[in-house]
Amino acid sequence: MAVERYDVVGVGNAIVDVIAHVEDGFITDHELSKGAMTLIDAERAVGLYASMPPAIEASGGSAANTMAGIASFGGAAAYVGKVRQDQLGEVFRHDLRAAGVTYEQALASEGPPTARCLILVTPDAERTMNTCLGISNLLEPDDVDERLVAAGRVVYCEGYLWDVESAKAAIRKAMTVAKGAGAKVALTLSDTFCVDRHRAEFLQLVEHDVDIVFANEAEICSLYETTDLDEALRRVRGHAEVACVTRSAAGSVVLTADEVIEVPAWTAGPVVDTTGAGDLYAAGFLYGYTTGKDLFSAGWYGSIAAGECISHTGPRPQRSLAELFAEVPAPVR
Repeated sequence: MAVERYDVVGVGNAIVDVIAHVEDGFITDHELSKGAMTLIDAERAVGLYASMPPAIEASGGSAANTMAGIASFGGAAAYVGKVRQDQLGEVFRHDLRAAGVTYEQALASEGPPTARCLILVTPDAERTMNTCLGISNLLEPDDVDERLVAAGRVVYCEGYLWDVESAKAAIRKAMTVAKGAGAKVALTLSDTFCVDRHRAEFLQLVEHDVDIVFANEAEICSLYETTDLDEALRRVRGHAEVACVTRSAAGSVVLTADEVIEVPAWTAGPVVDTTGAGDLYAAGFLYGYTTGKDLFSAGWYGSIAAGECISHTGPRPQRSLAELFAEVPAPVR
């Protein structure tokens, strides 16, 4: 049920994830780019899917995963994303609502099918994603509910959507509405290949339009075209109000113009699948941020969420993140 105010409203690609464990030879045999997200067409998606071993199928998409994580902490989250009126579209809508996220988008009656992401997880827990975007990246400005966006404390936008002009316009509309309502704008850089495709525009967004940016080490270095992480961190501090840079086992760094805050990592057990770790880190951070926590504590929420995510297959929490957070001792600062 819709609420009057949301902690975070996410805007992103609405995708159904298909996740399977494979050996490294599968990646080589199918000429896949290990560790990257590669866009594929429908024909390639059908052929690759037919070659995959038994898989888990569930609603996904980067920003949708983040919204599910926020809801698992007890936060109020809503989502804007486009699916078709087909079997996978129904799966997506049901899963997201069942996770506690407000999703009132009408299912499209025509156009390409609902998007799917074929995720291959190798023994080193690395994930290789092959995405057929279908109708998801045909999000248009008219699909953005202005009242919903204006009800968010933070509007969180997914960099993956930047590949199509209409979707780009939809994100810009959401950002404009958010700013007009006094909300913060957050952006995830999504993937190094995504940064490579849109570096100039992403730099403009981070410098002028975005309050909170999320990236991993490779993405932030790619944004500033440097191999020196310290240089990239120095430069982003002069742009976004808050920058969150994840560093896998080294935890994360939260930066403002005045502070550099190091936050330790946390894991619930052996690393099984890194799919969605960055999405869930953003969920934890944004939940802490929108509920008034200091930046270190917000980052620690992110560590807990990411640590739970990588302990099992799939990008969504398998237990209540609110309950887990209450059980884990806070780190000594």
